[in-house]
Amino acid sequence: MVKIKHFLRLFFGAAAVFFAAACSDFLGSRGEGELCWRFDKDVYVKTKAAGEIPDTNDFRLEVLDAKGKVLYSGKYGASPESLLVGAGSYTVTVRSIEFEKPAFASPQFGDTQVVIVKAGERSSARLSCKMLNAGIRLQVNADFLSAYPKGVLYLRADDGKLMYGYSEKRIAFFHPGPVSLLLNDDGQDETLFTRSLAAQEVLTVGISAPSGADGEGKAELSIAVDTSKTWRYESYVIGGDSGGSSGGSEREGALDVNAARNAVGRTGVWVYGYIVGGDLTSGGASVKVKAPFNKKTHLALASRASTTAKNACIAVELTAGKLRDALNLVDHPELVGHTVYIKGDIVQAYFGTVGLKKVSDWSLE
Repeated sequence: MVKIKHFLRLFFGAAAVFFAAACSDFLGSRGEGELCWRFDKDVYVKTKAAGEIPDTNDFRLEVLDAKGKVLYSGKYGASPESLLVGAGSYTVTVRSIEFEKPAFASPQFGDTQVVIVKAGERSSARLSCKMLNAGIRLQVNADFLSAYPKGVLYLRADDGKLMYGYSEKRIAFFHPGPVSLLLNDDGQDETLFTRSLAAQEVLTVGISAPSGADGEGKAELSIAVDTSKTWRYESYVIGGDSGGSSGGSEREGALDVNAARNAVGRTGVWVYGYIVGGDLTSGGASVKVKAPFNKKTHLALASRASTTAKNACIAVELTAGKLRDALNLVDHPELVGHTVYIKGDIVQAYFGTVGLKKVSDWSLE
């Protein structure tokens, strides 16, 4: 019996290698390769001024070939896992929002990568999430308001300008490049300050008019750049270190599903992702994604809300009790599409894919 099991293990292992090689040869013979994309270790680079970390699944994704033909345009979370394409060069772009001209409270995140796809090979665009534009916020002192009660401040760049009210608290965002501060007083524009802003930079500028007068009897203007509040960027790691020894030990460093699938054997690990469905079977290749569901014992977790392939998911064991009562899809089909953080042990196989068992903690977003 042992010999038979050993033979079967060798047979199926060899068959898998043969199939993979045959598939690669087939694609190569057709001059095609596989193009995929992912956020590199889910590293978010943002300024302190950016507010909440954006959800990359809501980013706009565009995949273009070398001639500019659009192969995919839509939400990142709804994009396919990969595309079969001809050998050549492809541009993959992600953006959190459209940003065409200066606007308040509009940090833009994203990245652009050019990928060379070779016939018969799999090539991946490794995307980062960094702030692409820059910002200025003004701090207007009371003495300035007294000296220039009818004055109007503007921030101007080549592609537009914004009026900055004295009570304005929001940050004004611009494309990287020169930005000027203007004062319009009695219908006359005066440039007070010009600074070239870099991507990811948010500048704080103080404006005051100390007591005293210039030659025309007006208060002397004072412009100061508060360097202690010139924010560059900070790194926020969402998804840990792709299976390293420390990533995932705390909820804030939770591994995403892709990273967790490469961390088999680790215990007490936080994993986060989208609930995409359930009712898994050991032999099936897909996940049931629509109600009604029949099984309360497990669910499928993925990095993208649109994923249906089981081999891109983690199967989460829902043991009887509060965990199953809270997360099972038979009673709560509305949870499909929600983000969840779950802490447990990552195992090699559960319902034919990587699994998460012995769940000790969880939280829904």
